[in-house]
Amino acid sequence: MPVRLSPSASAVPVTPATDPPVTGRNEILRGDLLGGIEPETLAEEFGTPLYVYDFDVMDAQVQALRGALPPRFDVAYAVKANPALAVVAHLGSMGLGMDVASGGELDLVSRAGVPSERVIFTGPGKRDNELAAAVRAGLRAVTVESISELERLVRASAGAGRRTPILLRAASASAGEASAERVRVIGDEGAGKFGMDEASLREAARRAVRSPHLQLLGVHAFTASNVLEPAALVEHARGVVALGRSLAREAGFDLRLADVGGGLGIPYGDEENSLDLHQLGVRLRRLDDELGADANTRSTRILVEPGRFLVGPAGAFLARVIDRKDAEGRTTAILDGGINNLLRPVLVGQQHRARSFGNDDRSAPVPVTLAGPLCSGLDIVGSGRPMAPPAIGDLVALLDVGAYGFTESMPLFLSHPVPAEVAIRAGRAQLIRPRIDPSIWLESQRIPDW
Repeated sequence: MPVRLSPSASAVPVTPATDPPVTGRNEILRGDLLGGIEPETLAEEFGTPLYVYDFDVMDAQVQALRGALPPRFDVAYAVKANPALAVVAHLGSMGLGMDVASGGELDLVSRAGVPSERVIFTGPGKRDNELAAAVRAGLRAVTVESISELERLVRASAGAGRRTPILLRAASASAGEASAERVRVIGDEGAGKFGMDEASLREAARRAVRSPHLQLLGVHAFTASNVLEPAALVEHARGVVALGRSLAREAGFDLRLADVGGGLGIPYGDEENSLDLHQLGVRLRRLDDELGADANTRSTRILVEPGRFLVGPAGAFLARVIDRKDAEGRTTAILDGGINNLLRPVLVGQQHRARSFGNDDRSAPVPVTLAGPLCSGLDIVGSGRPMAPPAIGDLVALLDVGAYGFTESMPLFLSHPVPAEVAIRAGRAQLIRPRIDPSIWLESQRIPDW
């Protein structure tokens, strides 16, 4: 059954903040509140550490993006960015498609009530049972990453008596462009983990067109993540369409769909500007006019798969200071959550903005190191973050963690509790995933009775 948020006795009613963010960004932090709620109220209700997501911010991001996209563009949410069931159900209820990359994510979007015809299955290394599940589900398309995967999908489709719609994924070099990533996450040189080189792509197209069990819709290429330059995003889309047009002409199929992936970025630093959606829209409308003027692409649809852009600014990781150390002119705040809960700063080497709450110290901000409770020198979630030195008992929020936060971490390391996840909408907070105590996974383990 679809999952929907509903009022409960534990919801925290607060008048929503109506003032825009000080930074001019659409984000969960507005003044001294997170989603219109006092951080201490959230901490007392749900405990710390804690993940909080503002669904109103997600709504605004979706609406802003849709306003920039021409009518031929469709949006599929990249589930890997934040696979919380409530998040997926909410975005699905807004009519978004879904980009899944595992059988588990396919089950997730079904549980969230998203129609299968709005789902794309991407990603390398699909297992046979995942391909079979995708065939049975009747998805919008399965993205094929290699010739061997193509043949396995043919067998799965033939066994089910189905004709499966597919896209062929090109490696970044085949898409004819350099990566625009600021931090390397997706970027792949040549035919490596993602997609096929040019020769394999063309052979796969010929085989797909000949197969009675496949329907070749077009191509997919995704070369960069977290891009803030509209020109780079649009040129990538133009390149993917050009590749699809060439492949369709050579193999003899109609180019119905070009999947340009995600890549729409958000600013993580105070000095960074948000993606200029006005300029993105202007450039995309020019591309749309070009496609409309060409008989070969007049009916081609373009699919974008944003994840971070839609949910990243909506999230905050809230932790409490349990100790503070001042030595050699440096201040270190020890939080009750670290890289076991938020690994991204260490994983990709990119800092998140941080904000402290509850500090009465009005002195000028100083560089503060934010460390977690783990017995590891790697457990640093913020280095040199400018703020008034937080006191023991204060709260600290790390921002822009709505994407690649909770599920991209290492929660079992050192057996600390797994944070709860909470959704906020119109100033009301509701638990969407409970805190998990280490005893839960301890109970599932066994000692061999040799």
